[in-house]
Amino acid sequence: MRLDKYLKTARILKRREAAKELALQGRVHVNGKAAKPSQEVKEGDLLRLEFGARILEIRILEIKKQVSKQNASLLFEVVKEERIEEKD
Repeated sequence: MRLDKYLKTARILKRREAAKELALQGRVHVNGKAAKPSQEVKEGDLLRLEFGARILEIRILEIKKQVSKQNASLLFEVVKEERIEEKD
């Protein structure tokens, strides 16, 4: 499945366009390498997303084309979540 579509399906980001923009800005890495929105992801891949002052690392557990809102969080596990302190 494409990276941008997975991020939307798993409800990590609300829109596929937002996932595309994040990847194009170089703020999404798959297994340690910068990723394009069209990169194929698979179960077991480690994703690192940088949202401003927040970094989220997740591992893909399952890939589905459609999933309910309640079950979306079952598609991945959060490996690490951190906030970066802003300097004054």
